[in-house]
Amino acid sequence: MLSNTVENHDHRVQSARARTKSVRSFQVGRPVRTVRTVRAETERSLPTESRLYQTGKRLFDLMLALLLLPLTVFLIAVLGCAILLTSRGPVFFRQQRVGQNGKPFRIWKLRTMHAGERAWVRGTACFSERERAEWAMNHKLRNDPRITKLGRILRASSLDELPQILNILAGEMSFVGPRPVTAVEIPKYSEYASYYLAAKPGITGLWQVSGRSSLPYDMRVMLDVSYVSNWTMAMDLSILMQTPRAAIRQEGAY
Repeated sequence: MLSNTVENHDHRVQSARARTKSVRSFQVGRPVRTVRTVRAETERSLPTESRLYQTGKRLFDLMLALLLLPLTVFLIAVLGCAILLTSRGPVFFRQQRVGQNGKPFRIWKLRTMHAGERAWVRGTACFSERERAEWAMNHKLRNDPRITKLGRILRASSLDELPQILNILAGEMSFVGPRPVTAVEIPKYSEYASYYLAAKPGITGLWQVSGRSSLPYDMRVMLDVSYVSNWTMAMDLSILMQTPRAAIRQEGAY
């Protein structure tokens, strides 16, 4: 079912273009208009607007988070000690991201960059022209000079995402959904931004199990559109089951 969803995303995109209105500028720290207002002329409501998504998915996230919490806390403690022993700076990295309905929240991650270079929104001054072009395209660098040796391992294995279980418990994220983006990335979604805003960001999702950063950004957008347009609990379970294999293969992970 998941593969069929990805294969047919072009058809979904054409339908989305006909149904979706452009989202106006996003201001940092201020929620955008609600998705229902942005998509006032949508022919049908999205699955992510259903009671099953709002309530059933939330209950599933809470139960799974509580089940995984003891192991997650232990791993965070071990990795936190490793971070403190190998580089100067705090254990955690926090940054504002755009949540469901445009509500801003601060994401939790294990720090993977050298201390003093965390302000990476303005940190492109240290990049070469090629790196600036790569950053402008994907908001990621394959060989980011600011990342520590341990940080590269954490990113490749996605272990730096473990603290986001706190965002899940707070109701800001889900286990499965579009990856949380910064406000400056919202314009990259163009007229499809309302689809991203219609769902809770996730720790894993279609993008993570489909190649991650090896995919161009516009494909990431289309995968998010496909996920939100076709969401079911069965899809979430399928993505969750594929996530360990994707993490081990580390395809597009950096």
